[in-house]
Amino acid sequence: MNSIGEACNDLKKDYDACFNTWFSEYFLKGQTNDSMCAPLFKVYQECVKRAMKDQQIDFHEVEKNILGTNNERKPPEKPS
Repeated sequence: MNSIGEACNDLKKDYDACFNTWFSEYFLKGQTNDSMCAPLFKVYQECVKRAMKDQQIDFHEVEKNILGTNNERKPPEKPS
């Protein structure tokens, strides 16, 4: 899956590769320190934030808690 911003795709691939290595080689073996990918994540996150701003997506809107609240969209009721 590509990133929200085309300029971020390579950064996402690098972070995803790091995360997958950390998850399979460390986390699943009980080592929960995830700092090895933190620098890549920070750079990727900044790129995503820029892409969101460029696409006029409000970052705070994305962070809203919706699931489990009255704002969550419910599927239409099926007729009886």
